[in-house]
Amino acid sequence: MYKMKRIIVDYKKLNKDILDLLVTQYPYGFDEEDDIIEFALASGEIVKAVKVNSEDTIYLVKIGSKLNQAIKEHEDTVFEKDDDFVPFDDHINDDEENNL
Repeated sequence: MYKMKRIIVDYKKLNKDILDLLVTQYPYGFDEEDDIIEFALASGEIVKAVKVNSEDTIYLVKIGSKLNQAIKEHEDTVFEKDDDFVPFDDHINDDEENNL
């Protein structure tokens, strides 16, 4: 049986690959009750994190006040490169206008 690596990662050390996994696995954000886990470090510090899985590693990404900003900046960078991206809100507004 193959044991996956487990790595605790602070938002400051997230690379593009982990950010891509995070955005893909949590496209609508984190649910405090279902997605966020809490554990104690050897130092006794209580940490909140979200689990992100890759093929061979389970990342526990520490949740801090700046994690959401890092995700938003990453999404903005990804979507800027996608010429066909149409914001979800634009579709809602078009549909509402057509039904009036």
